[in-house]
Amino acid sequence: MILLIVGIAAYAMAGDLGKIGDRLAGFSWIAFVAALARALANYAIRFLRWQLYLRHQQVDVPVGSSALVFGAGLSLSITPAKLGELVKSYLLRELHDIPAPRTAPVVVAERVTDLIALLSLAVVGVATYGVDTTFVIAAAALIGCGLVLLAWPRPTRWIVDVITRPAKLRKLRDPLLETYAGLVELCRPRLLLMATAIALPAWGCECVGFALIVNAFPGAHVDLGLAIVIYASTTIAGALSFLPGGLGVTEGAMIVLLIHNATGVDRATALDATILTRLATLWFAVALGLVFLAVARARIARRQSRPST
Repeated sequence: MILLIVGIAAYAMAGDLGKIGDRLAGFSWIAFVAALARALANYAIRFLRWQLYLRHQQVDVPVGSSALVFGAGLSLSITPAKLGELVKSYLLRELHDIPAPRTAPVVVAERVTDLIALLSLAVVGVATYGVDTTFVIAAAALIGCGLVLLAWPRPTRWIVDVITRPAKLRKLRDPLLETYAGLVELCRPRLLLMATAIALPAWGCECVGFALIVNAFPGAHVDLGLAIVIYASTTIAGALSFLPGGLGVTEGAMIVLLIHNATGVDRATALDATILTRLATLWFAVALGLVFLAVARARIARRQSRPST
């Protein structure tokens, strides 16, 4: 959010603030509402994957409680690569006494299949629209290396051993190795394909929301396929940057790609469309997640206040 504000200030100093206001004045706000609805659809579809993973891990909790934990995880979408969503493991432990190492692999597996799904969407779009392939190839190489490490345990275990060699970190070695073993199981080909197949339409919903926002500006147009390329590739860029929420990287790349590839999109329109897209996706998820997190913390407090029997 800070970087978005800095970006607005930069435009103001360049004398473009009036243009930004003009673009918003002509914006069709029903498109923003539709984008929010598609973001909700994204979360609902990804919840199905969450349930699939929990079932595989033999974690049996009420659906309502599972949904509460999943929703609370959205509050930490702003963390690097969304790894703050490991809070879901903490919440399951506090609410249902489920060991964190059993559920932590689920959170990491979610991120792996998210990246594969987004990369698949980007590749299809690049093949159709001929957008520069350099980034997509680099992202594919990085994700491929990660999958190799999952399929080849020896170097991964060596990395864990090296990282946990200092005395202060040695106690983390066994939990990390247990988490890695669980992640390997969750990334077996059949389950990996099923989870990715669920993630594809989930992220496709947000791509559609992005297209709706851009096309709601007068004179602006982006084909759905091109919108998929831009949204998927910039989301991957933000994730692989390991910056909190991909802030700065995602926004900057989205603005540049819109200006150079969409029709009738100038700097002010690109900035407005990017801000609205991030509000309807990242920041909407964080706000919604904070509500779920507050409810979950209240339940934990009530559970801990009960007298032990």
